Amino acid sequence: MDHAARAALAQFSGGLSPITIAQSLADWGLHLATSPGRQMQLAGKGLRKGLRLAEYVARAGLAGETPPPAVEPLPQDHRFTDPAWQKAPFDTISQAFLLQQQWWHAATTCIGGVSAHHEAVTSFTVRQLLDMVAPTNFIATNPVLQKRIMDTGGHCLIDGARHFLDDLRRTLGGDPPAGVDGFKVGEQIAAAPGRVVLRNELMELIQYEPTTDKVRPEPVLIVPAWIMKYYILDLSEHNSLVRWLTAQGFTVFMVSWHNPTSNDRNKDMDDYGRLGPLAALDAITAITGAQRIHAAGYCLGGTLLAIAAAALARDGDKRLASLTFMAAQTEFSEPGELGLFIDEAQIDVIEAMMWTRGYLASGQMGGAFQMLRSNDLIWSRILTTYLMGEREAMNDLMAWNADGTRMPYAMHSEYLWKLFLGNDLAEGRYRVDGRPVSLSALRQPIFMVGTETDHVAPWRSVHKLHMLTSAEIRFVLTSGGHNAGIVSEPGHPHRHYHIATRPEDGAALSPDEWMAVAEARQGSWWTAWGEWLAEHSGEPVAPPSLGNVEAGYPPRDAAPGHYVLER
Repeated sequence: MDHAARAALAQFSGGLSPITIAQSLADWGLHLATSPGRQMQLAGKGLRKGLRLAEYVARAGLAGETPPPAVEPLPQDHRFTDPAWQKAPFDTISQAFLLQQQWWHAATTCIGGVSAHHEAVTSFTVRQLLDMVAPTNFIATNPVLQKRIMDTGGHCLIDGARHFLDDLRRTLGGDPPAGVDGFKVGEQIAAAPGRVVLRNELMELIQYEPTTDKVRPEPVLIVPAWIMKYYILDLSEHNSLVRWLTAQGFTVFMVSWHNPTSNDRNKDMDDYGRLGPLAALDAITAITGAQRIHAAGYCLGGTLLAIAAAALARDGDKRLASLTFMAAQTEFSEPGELGLFIDEAQIDVIEAMMWTRGYLASGQMGGAFQMLRSNDLIWSRILTTYLMGEREAMNDLMAWNADGTRMPYAMHSEYLWKLFLGNDLAEGRYRVDGRPVSLSALRQPIFMVGTETDHVAPWRSVHKLHMLTSAEIRFVLTSGGHNAGIVSEPGHPHRHYHIATRPEDGAALSPDEWMAVAEARQGSWWTAWGEWLAEHSGEPVAPPSLGNVEAGYPPRDAAPGHYVLER
């Protein structure tokens, strides 16, 4: 009955815990109510901002031109960049909004006695409300939108209404977004040639065809997250990490995860480790005969790889020649803004959502990610698509992002409680097959990638592996976010990264100390990774066959296989 009641509540609240929000607002409100000094500060701040706005309006009226702004938007806020916002009365409207936004940030932070989590949730909630009522969202207060309506004779509103009805129909019918049809899996994207060489109840293992006469003797195993389809690492031909690796002379294997159903509700983290990277290592060893294997993990796949590597080290298995972690967290004490959605009350709601069907649907996760960047992913998209009537052209990364997956109840619950909330892996309490594992056992050379604007795995959190192992770590901080920063092929414009190596048993620098000594480079981090892999590989040899019938791993379906097509 409790699960049913909370599941109904979750449907009403969009998957967020109203109890967490209520607790946060109450914590903030009660402490603010008993802080007369802070109230006086905020009143004075509000008065000063009002005077700044009045001075701005007066100077604009007397001079007949736009004076220097009373407040500048944040660097990531591009809502008021159009010159039309510099003209009266819209300059006053935008300035008033930005000053109000500043005041509310001050009002929801630095209140004595409020817990850090409740402060973050309160500030986030107020920010969502402000974004909702921003002047850019309304015809009467948006000069850019007004001009668009005049230039099109109002047809942009008609086109926007058509886009809205089309999107509504697609959402209700469970159809993919408009434009996805131009990016078909196995044709335009996820089309690197290869064969499935292993299929079990949780994953398919794809072995890709070599593209060079000789290959490095150490194969590369890639473990993607199961919160997403693997082919973000095999998008179009020009930006496929798989194709790039094979062109560098590596034999590449990729895990393609099964999209769970209600029947998989009891699959846990141990199952994902045993049937995922550990089963893949056994297959790769049997197929290629390689004694050493490079392993790379992306996002949640990197976390799983770290757990599997620690378990292998605990058990004396030395097959892993190196480890690569791409935007992958192993320490969760500072998970960034995603931590707003994770506390005991929120996990209780998520568990109730999963309980009824046995899994968490992709749409239930996507809403949280979108709210972290509501300006860019919600309100600006509504403005552009439904009011200006301009639908953004689909690209391969957007098509991939629309191809969501599910996560089984047992695994996701364990991940949230033990890793995200409990931080058991970093603190030595995490168990694999009933026995604890330690990240300090990782002694292989490690290559790590963080991205500058990552809202899912903030780079400072990713960097914390330096504090948990004394292995050699080459850390790269690349431009871009959680997805676009990883899909950063050579030749991609405006890409740059910082890089530095902590030697084995060397001192662990803080993120700021690391940034101070890291070398700045232009271009793609892929080239640095390829050079690093080559440094830790043997001399090229003849490529192995696809699969190995005698070893029990015959080549099966052609890539991309069956699991990636599951809906």
